[in-house]
Order: sequence, then structure tokens, then C-alpha cells
Amino acid sequence: MEMENNNSEQAVRKAGLSRTTNETDITLSFAVDGSGVSELETDVPFLNHMLDLFTKHGQFDLSVQARGDIDIDDHHTVEDIGICLGQALREALGDKKGIKRYASVFVPMDEALAQVVIDISNRPHFEYRATYPSQQVGSFSTELVHEFLWKFALEARITLHVIVHYGSNTHHMIEAVFKALGRALDEATQVDPRVKGVPSTKGVL
Repeated sequence: MEMENNNSEQAVRKAGLSRTTNETDITLSFAVDGSGVSELETDVPFLNHMLDLFTKHGQFDLSVQARGDIDIDDHHTVEDIGICLGQALREALGDKKGIKRYASVFVPMDEALAQVVIDISNRPHFEYRATYPSQQVGSFSTELVHEFLWKFALEARITLHVIVHYGSNTHHMIEAVFKALGRALDEATQVDPRVKGVPSTKGVL
């Protein structure tokens, strides 16, 4: 984790990493304490759009350069970006001292309503309740939303519950999820001056 002073008592929490396999080549940097700035260059345009929303609504800074075997499909690229983002979040948060830890956020997007509940628990768990009207948004397969979120939660070692309560437009429903994810993660990672150490009776997270 890289810690930098930004003229305040709180240090900037950020991390960067690279991941190269036979299927993908990814470089990613993530700042928890950002300003909503994203620099996204991937082969999956719909994921770019969702990550931009996530970053803006969470007030993070996110840079992703990713190339993958999209001639097969988008699966490996989406999955590996989720892995890298989760690892970067976990590293950036460090010992998690002072964080709020929990958050629950509802976000509407026109007719759609999504809810994201987070516990930065060091216990990876993912629950997903979403049924979409269509299996594709453009060329993007909706099943990859699950893949991205699950790998993100696993590598970040967080408990993540995602519920799409209703909606009739698949794009709107997924957009609401990513906006809610950004806002919930922003809230859960905020430092509460009342919290001494970590918010757990165990003494560690």
C-alpha cells in the first residue's frame, strides 16, 4: 500500500498492480481517497462504462489498461479485472483502522432499483439476487456481472450482497448495481474518527 500525505491528517490509500496470463494483460491502479477520476482502456466497452460509474459515484480514482482474448469472449478480461480491482482494494485499505466497515445503499435508475450491502470483513462472501430481462447488453453478456462481482469480493476479502429488486431495462438494472457498489464502498471505507483501531471485537479485520 502506498501512503501519501495530502495536507490532511488522513493519508491517501491507494495501490497498483499488474497481472499477466496467457489470457489477459492488465495494469490497474486504485485510490480509495480519490476524486472520481477514471482512465479506462479495456477491450470491453460496457465494462468501461460500468467502471466509470463505479469510480464517479464512489469518488475513487481508477486506472485500468487491459487487453484480453476477446476473440473467444469477454469472460477472461472481465474476470481478471475483477480480481485485480479486489486485490488493489485490499492492499489500499491496509490494516483497515478507523473505517466504518459496513454500508447499505439503494440506487434507482429510472424504473430499476438496486441495493448493495457491504461488510469489509476479511471474510469473502458473495450473494447475488438479480434476474435480467435480456442475456445481452449490446455484445456484453449479463452473466459476466456475477463473475466480476464475485471475483472482486473474493480478492478484496469482503462480504458483498447485491440485490436488484426490480427493473425492466437490463442496462438500467446493471447501471444501478455499479452506482450502488461505488457508493456503498465509499461509505464503508470512510474513516470515522470515533472508531479506535478496527471496528471489530476481534481486534483485527
